Formats: sequence, structure tokens, C-alpha cells
Amino acid sequence: MTFRNGLSSLLRPEDSVLVLIDHQPYQLANLNSHEPQMVVNNTVGLAKVAKAFGVPTILTTVVAGRGGNLFPQVSDVFPGQEIIDRTFINTWQDPKVVDVVKATGRKQLILAGLWTEVCVAMPAIQALGEGWDVTVITDASGGVSVEAHQVAIQRMIAAGANMMTWLALAAEWQRDWARAETAGKVTDVIIQHAGGSGIAYLWEQQLLNTPVPKTA
Repeated sequence: MTFRNGLSSLLRPEDSVLVLIDHQPYQLANLNSHEPQMVVNNTVGLAKVAKAFGVPTILTTVVAGRGGNLFPQVSDVFPGQEIIDRTFINTWQDPKVVDVVKATGRKQLILAGLWTEVCVAMPAIQALGEGWDVTVITDASGGVSVEAHQVAIQRMIAAGANMMTWLALAAEWQRDWARAETAGKVTDVIIQHAGGSGIAYLWEQQLLNTPVPKTA
């Protein structure tokens, strides 16, 4: 096994590309590994963080005419952006998606989607075999059962994938709070989507009697 460690293994926004896969009503209807609203919240938080850092984000659905459109909370983060609709269950077998990802010139591939055991695991495992550095955002993904989600994670780890949560990714991309060009934007997303962490931040500002930084 090749261990993923060292500073160079950490994710960098300038090297990252995000693919959001099949966050659709049909998949959400049988999501049982997480509380559904939490997955929606986390996916929107992930999308907003990617936008804050200028990380290219590919939006894709599978047979949207039957399974439903991408959650509007997600598509609204990228108004006017094309959503790639597929027939392939495995996103990484669809050349339309892969060509867009390759065109970014980035190799740190970040995936999140529904369901973990199907629409995330298949592209993750294929992309790993093709030499991509793959990270899966587990709390913006979910499966039909806790077991299905967890077994999929184990399967992808065995194949060499990296696992993270959306807030951990935000911190890794930010890396240094002195990066003022993104610090305010990240803080806004934390306030909106990080639950108790966002509330605690606002409380801290209240106690210190300091203004909350605004996004530039």
C-alpha cells in the first residue's frame, strides 16, 4: 500500500476539481445512511466552498427526466452552468464528464454524490486506476443504508481513495487564515452551513464585540 502522507498530499484549491454526482430526488428518497436534509446542507456547503476558492465544479445527473433535476439549492450556487445529464451509471464512463474534468488540467479529483455505493464508488475506483488523486467527501454523499455507505467507503479506501468531510476540505483548502482573499468567504459558508460551528463563531464575535467579516 502507498501511504498518503506529507505536505504535498494535502489538497490545494489550485489543483482541485470537484464533481457533484446525482444529487437528485430519486436518490434522496431512499437515502438511509444520513438524515437527508443534512446531506443537502453539506452538499450546498461543499459547493459554496468550491466556488469561494474558484475550484472548477462539474454538475451531473443521471436520467434527470425520471430521477429528477439536480437539487436547486446546489444548482443555484452556479447559476446558468450546464448540468451534464448521463445515461451511464458510472460517471467516469461518460466522455462528456471526463473531457470537462480533463480540460481543467487538474489532478486532485474530488467526488461527492448519491449513492455512495453506486454512483460514487464506480467513478472513484475507475479514476484511481487511471492515475487520478481521488478524494471522496463522505458527508455530502450517502447510501441506501448505513452498511451500504460504510462498505463503499471501505471499498474505495482499499482502492486508494482519500476520505474527507466537507468542512475538513474547506479548512485544508484555506490552510492559513492569513489568506484574506478567501477567509471571509469561507467564514460566510461556515456560518450558513456548519451548524454549531457557525453559531459558535457568531457567539465569539458577540462576546468580543467585533464585527463579523464580510465577503469582499
